Parts: sequence; structure tokens; C-alpha cells
Amino acid sequence: MTERAMKAAVLHGREDVRIEQVAVPELQPGDVLLRVEAALTCGTDVKVFRRGYHARMITPPALFGHEVAGTVAEPGTSGLPRGARVVAANSAPCGQCEYCRRGTPSLCDDLLFWNGAYAELARIPARIVGQNVLTLPDGLSFKEAALTEPLACVLRGVEASGIIEGRSVAVIGTGPIGLMFVALARLRGARVVAVGRRPEGVQKAVAMGAEAGVVVGKDEDLAERLRRETPGGLGPEVVVEAVGRPETSEAAVRAVRKGGLVNLFAGCPAGTRIAVDAQRLHYQELTITSTFHHTPQGVREALRLIAERRIDAGALVTAEAPLERLPEVLGALARGGPGLKTAILPRPSAG
Repeated sequence: MTERAMKAAVLHGREDVRIEQVAVPELQPGDVLLRVEAALTCGTDVKVFRRGYHARMITPPALFGHEVAGTVAEPGTSGLPRGARVVAANSAPCGQCEYCRRGTPSLCDDLLFWNGAYAELARIPARIVGQNVLTLPDGLSFKEAALTEPLACVLRGVEASGIIEGRSVAVIGTGPIGLMFVALARLRGARVVAVGRRPEGVQKAVAMGAEAGVVVGKDEDLAERLRRETPGGLGPEVVVEAVGRPETSEAAVRAVRKGGLVNLFAGCPAGTRIAVDAQRLHYQELTITSTFHHTPQGVREALRLIAERRIDAGALVTAEAPLERLPEVLGALARGGPGLKTAILPRPSAG
């Protein structure tokens, strides 16, 4: 490489992100140096920005960002061709631990995470290169491809929730994750109600396939409102909580019908407790579950759905910004500003 330094976003602490000149990462055997063409903002990154760290992934000062697509700048010993257009997921399981052997790689004891998408160049570790770096089909833009990782996470949530044709599904939350649940549930033929606080988010959910959209007032009983939206007031068969708050998690459990399933998909802050009516849980045979992260198989399926235009990735990327504006973009998202995902373009001609 002739480049010795690059621009990158460095997280220094709570709401302290700076665009700096840093050393180009050195490659280990099997690593790939990726020229970042598009990196998407993410709710997890906004949480990291607010808190200044991530318990499992980031200790400042550190590079961060993880939804990325780009071109291979240095293939190292990976076997990938220089210039290949690829998407990289943000982790890879070990394949050896008890959980991997039992077919649950998202629970891997040695799940390797990677961060550093908000930069001109990014080092993708060899294990991720081997499992979760995929070549892009012709005609797919980088910013569309970068949605692969979060969509793979939502795919796991849809599968674990038993969302199939004809099933009634309520999705609480109309941010990017909630909207992906809406789109995937409709793709499977489910009947979907989307619930949110913001009219524009609910309208977006309807545009993406929800049969009904409900704007819930601040003091309104969310569970009661959801039940009223279903025939006979029985409640939905599946409720997905895509907000990550204890009050909406509890409302999801209260809203689901007898024999139904609740997926508390959006993780609540550490130490959060929710109250569940144990009698109703038992006698009405409710199922409460949660899903975390993705699998290599899910990453491939997500890219296929995007490439085949089964999922409109472009509808979820509502803005573009150069790398220099990342602190401003994250600050606006942290304050609850409008918009869904912003594509950060280290080279504005990309995307």
C-alpha cells in the first residue's frame, strides 16, 4: 500500500466522535483491506455514540461503525481479487464451541466482532473474510448492499417468531428495524399492523406493506389499542417489540392473544426488568422469546433478498453524508431527528 494514513471516525467517549487521520490498518494473514464505499448509520451505533462505549465491542478510543460495503483494496492472502465489490458482515462465529456445534452460531462463545466502517479503509479480519464477506451482484449499489447485516438480524427474528402466511403480526416501532420486520412479514404473507409514535414512521410502514398503521398517543394504552385493531379484540398472534423499552415490552406481552408469541427483539438497557403476569403466561400458553444477531446463512439470504429486490433497501436509506459530517448525523439521530438510515460516503462519488 502507498497510503500510510487515512481519515476515520474515532469514538473518544460519550457523544464525542472526531474525524481524524489514523494509520492504515496492517493486515494479518487472511485479512482484507476494504476501501469503504458506503457505511450505514445504525441504532446500535447511535447507542454507542450516546453512551461512549459498547460492553462487547468497543472501548474508546476506537474506530466504529459496522454496516459496510466497498471494494477490496488489498486482498492479502484471502484469495479475493483486488477491486472486488463486496459486503462484509460485522462478526463471525468460531465454529468450534458448544453453541456453534449445536447450530446456534449467534450464541458463539468466541463470536468475533469487527468495527471500523466509518473510515476510508477498513481491515476485515480473516475469520470474517472466510465466512461473511460476500461478492455483490452487478447492479446493486453499495448503500443498498450495506443493509445486508441488519436485514440478516431481522431475518432471524422473523424465523424465530413463526411468521408465516395468514398470521396476524403487530410490529411495535417504525424505525429501520421495525420497517424491515414489516417488509419481511408481508413478504411471507402475514397480516401486519405497524405501531409507532410518529405519523411519518407509521406512514412509511404502510407504504412498505403494513395493512394498517396505528399512531399511538403518549398516554394511550398500547396493549389495548393493539387488541382493538384485531378481529374480536383477541390480539395479534405475534407481537414484535422493536423499540427496546420496558414499557413497550410489557405492552407487547399484554397485547398478544392466547397461544401467541412475543419477540422482544430490541434489547433493553442493561439491568432492565419487565413485569409479566405469570398466571396469564401459564394458562394462556404464551411464548416470550428474543433473538440476537445473525448467522452466516442469514447474511447470504439477506443479500439475496436485497439483490432480487424482494426488499426495497433504498427505501430505508433516506440520506447521504460525507464522512466529515458523521458527528453531526449521529448527534441528530441521538436527539430523535427525522429520517431512517444515512449512508456515510467517505468518497462522495460512491454509494
